[in-house]
Amino acid sequence: MMSIAMKKLFALLLLCVSAAVQAGPQIQHWTALSGARVYFIESHALPILDVQVDFLAGSVYDPPGKSGLAGLTNGLLDSGLKDMDEEKIAGRLVDLGAQLAGSLDSDRAGLRLRTLSSATERNGALDLMAAVLAGPTYPAAVLEREKARHIAAIQEADTRPDSIAAKRFAAEIYPGHGYGLRSTVDSISAIGRDDLVVFHARHYSAANAVVSLIGDISRTEAEAIAQRLTAALPAGEKLAPPPAVSLPEAKLVRVAHPASQSHIHVGMPALRRDDPDYYALLVGNYTLGGGGFVSRLMQEVREKRGYAYSVYSYLAPRRLEGPFEIGLQTKRAQAGEALKVVNEVLAKFLAEGPTAQELKAAKQNLVDGLALRLDSNAKLLSNLAAIAFYQLPLSYLDDYPAKVNAVTREQVTAAFARHVKPEHLVTVVVAAD
Repeated sequence: MMSIAMKKLFALLLLCVSAAVQAGPQIQHWTALSGARVYFIESHALPILDVQVDFLAGSVYDPPGKSGLAGLTNGLLDSGLKDMDEEKIAGRLVDLGAQLAGSLDSDRAGLRLRTLSSATERNGALDLMAAVLAGPTYPAAVLEREKARHIAAIQEADTRPDSIAAKRFAAEIYPGHGYGLRSTVDSISAIGRDDLVVFHARHYSAANAVVSLIGDISRTEAEAIAQRLTAALPAGEKLAPPPAVSLPEAKLVRVAHPASQSHIHVGMPALRRDDPDYYALLVGNYTLGGGGFVSRLMQEVREKRGYAYSVYSYLAPRRLEGPFEIGLQTKRAQAGEALKVVNEVLAKFLAEGPTAQELKAAKQNLVDGLALRLDSNAKLLSNLAAIAFYQLPLSYLDDYPAKVNAVTREQVTAAFARHVKPEHLVTVVVAAD
């Protein structure tokens, strides 16, 4: 049977879909007594509280030979507490009508909670979140089960050309760096329970915690909640950034595979999240390959020549230089011609930048699309957490339209020249003739 609290939450989630959130909400920021950084948006439109706590605990921090440790440490946070096993934790969440989920990327890992803001449900959910953050027991039996599941998934993925291409591309553009490592059967097999315990103690500390809150609470309540969630964490020390990223030499890597479709990736490390060229690259990439059917790559590769159903380019800024990537899938017999067109489109764009018409369209779509990225508390929390973790200006959401609209063609061309350099572009083709 579904609890009354859960029914209420499901009803409210449906309302969230249509509840518009104005761009540019007021973001408040402070440092908790525990040492954690806190970011808060007060919103009483719905009786819901969303909380995210992030740490410097992403996959880039995996130790040599144990890729996957950060993911297992995060994924098993709710696998057991001193007085609760994973089934009891799940049952408690159902009773409270709350949702608790882990998250992990290259830079950060954390835990996200959604709960009703009414006192009983909220307090119960926050107590559980605090316990999961500070006191996971990492039961050996659960760890072995999850290791087996991960190994099976890796073995299956290593047969697929898309997975092989993505893994090889990351390794080639980030040689010897944590950003380029992916889990393997051997690396998962090498991880023991003690590794999770040590990783958690080092990375899940108050000094490395960032708390983001949005919802139906006051500033005073937010201060108390942030302290409540981080007080039991080890104080810790601020972790140093990962090693610097070294740019690869340009190369073409061909990987044999019997697939009828070739998988092609072209790119290099390119963009830090705090780089001043962020907006120029964002606007320019929309024209190059980020704008769907209006992008140059889509027009030249798909619409004019029919070489691929989909072709794209994207930038994934990180704490250090995140990737610029062009990707497509095409018949292996025409992979060479498709790649030639991709390189020609990229070379022309690097030389000339967007046209005035393309620049105008890119700006309009990016600015108009901002509202859709902020139309629910959940989406707003994702933006708030990114602002918090990467220490972006508190006025970031307010500034976004003006920053985008201020970009010039000259700035786009100059930014791409600084960040996308042919002498460092790596091309990986899986299922190549």
